[in-house]
Amino acid sequence: MLEFPHDAHTHTTYSDGIGSPADNIAAAENLGLKLLGITDHSHYLAVKTFNRYIKEIERWAEDSEIVVLAGVEGNITFNGVDVPDFMAKKLDYVIASVHEWVQTPEEYIELVKLALLDENVDIIGHFGANFPYVGFPSEESLREVLELAEATGKAFEISSRYGVPELEFIRECVRRGIRLTFASDAHEPSDVGKVSWCEKAFKKAGGRKEDLLFESFL
Repeated sequence: MLEFPHDAHTHTTYSDGIGSPADNIAAAENLGLKLLGITDHSHYLAVKTFNRYIKEIERWAEDSEIVVLAGVEGNITFNGVDVPDFMAKKLDYVIASVHEWVQTPEEYIELVKLALLDENVDIIGHFGANFPYVGFPSEESLREVLELAEATGKAFEISSRYGVPELEFIRECVRRGIRLTFASDAHEPSDVGKVSWCEKAFKKAGGRKEDLLFESFL
């Protein structure tokens, strides 16, 4: 049984998932989660679709026994994060993730820095998922990212799908007071709530309830 039962990163048929918001919510309720975030990819959501997305999440959230939040996962591009202001204003939070193919860890770090400076962004998604393929950044680069997150009040997710960030990075977030979230990155209802890896890593890094972004709901 999870001590901090929440999943802040899930997808539905509004982007590349195979379940509806109601399906994800039902799965979360069955698992005894206290909070679920629906965070479809922003580039799937044109204006009309986005408005329908928000209304559907809100409708099911009203009848749910758990806290259901409406978010999106934006792409961090070299031109910034693709979440427009009109969208961010109607959301509970915004995750920004690197999905671009980069050649070096330095390019990856620069993209993350762009997101950390974006006022619409709340959480950096699956930080470090690209490192096994492009190389690992220097300690100095990681320190710069942490210092910028600390200064801007951004959070990082702990992703069970990718097994990131590394334990030492999570430990440093805890030490610096940078908030964290648990994320299954589920693309089907059966994967919603698969965050036990997140909680184990969080606890191993010395994390406590007050180190979680959504602590007030847990």
